[in-house]
Amino acid sequence: MGGSKSMNSVKYSSLVALAFIIRPTAVIPWIPLLFRHFWQEQRKLDLILHQFLPVGFVTLSWSLIIDRMFFGQWTLVQYNFLKFNVLQNLGTFYGSHSWHWYFSQGFPVVLGTHMPFFIHGCFLAPRRYRILLVTVLWTLLVYSMLSHKEFRFIYPVLPFCMVFCGYSLDHLKTWKKPALSFLFLSNMLLALYTGLVHQRGTLDVMTHIQELRYNNPHKSAASIFVMMPCHSTPFYSHVHYPLPMRFLQCPPDLTGKSQYLDEADIFYLNPLNWLYKEFPNNSTMPTHLIIFSVLEEVRKHEKRENGIFISP
Repeated sequence: MGGSKSMNSVKYSSLVALAFIIRPTAVIPWIPLLFRHFWQEQRKLDLILHQFLPVGFVTLSWSLIIDRMFFGQWTLVQYNFLKFNVLQNLGTFYGSHSWHWYFSQGFPVVLGTHMPFFIHGCFLAPRRYRILLVTVLWTLLVYSMLSHKEFRFIYPVLPFCMVFCGYSLDHLKTWKKPALSFLFLSNMLLALYTGLVHQRGTLDVMTHIQELRYNNPHKSAASIFVMMPCHSTPFYSHVHYPLPMRFLQCPPDLTGKSQYLDEADIFYLNPLNWLYKEFPNNSTMPTHLIIFSVLEEVRKHEKRENGIFISP
C-alpha cells in the first residue's frame, strides 16, 4: 500500500513539474495542494528526498538541455520568466489594473452566472474540500500582487470552483432542473454571441486573406500589412499559406527608456506620416492593407494611391 502511494506521488509530482517547466505560473495553484500533501505525509523527509527532489531535478535538467539546444547557450527560462514578469514587472507595458481587480471584476466575470452557485456551494461543501477554496483564494491573491492582470490567468481555478457549484446544485433538490436550465441557456447564449457576433471582424478578415490565394493560385506577389494594434488578428494559423505578412510591432521596452514608444504607438500618433516614411513609393507598398474603418485618412490615401485595403 505504501509503495502504491509513493508511485502515485511520483506520477502527480511529475505532472506538476512538467506543467511548471512549460509555464511557470502553473505552479501557483499547486502550492497549497503540495503543502497539504507535505503536511499530511508522515514520512516527510522521504517525500522530499526520494520523490520531490528527484522529480524536480530530472524535469529541470530536461528543460535546461532542451533550451540549451534551442538557444545555443545555457538558459534558465523559468528564471527569465520570473525576472521579466515579477522582478522587472515589464508586463505592465501591456496594461495594469488595481490590486482588487480579480476580486471585483476578473473572478466574477470568469465565473459568470455560476457565481451565486459557487458562493452557495462554499457553505455546503464538506470540510475536506476547503483546501480547494484555499487554492482559489491563494491563486487570486498571488495574481493580485502583479500589476498586469488578465482573465485567462485565473482560468486554472475554474475546475475547483465547479466542485462547489456542483454541491450547490445537488442541494437545490426541486430547483435543480430550473437552475441547470438557467446555467445552460445563459452560458450558451453568451458563448454564441461572443463566438459568432462580438468583434468578429478581426477573424472574418482572415477569410478574405485566404481567398487571395485560393481565388488567385498563380498570383504569388500578394503581400499583407496589418495596420492595427499588434495581435489584433490571427496570423498564419488561419491563413495556412506562406503569404508575406506583417503587423505593427509592440515589443516591451528592454532598454529602460523613459519615453519608449513601440511601432504601433508611433503609427497611431500620425498614421499618414508614418505611412509615407515607411513606404516612400508604391513599389515598396504591400498589395493589401488591413485597417480598422475608423482610420478614414488611411482609407482615403489608399484610394488616392490606387491601393487595396481590407477593413474588418
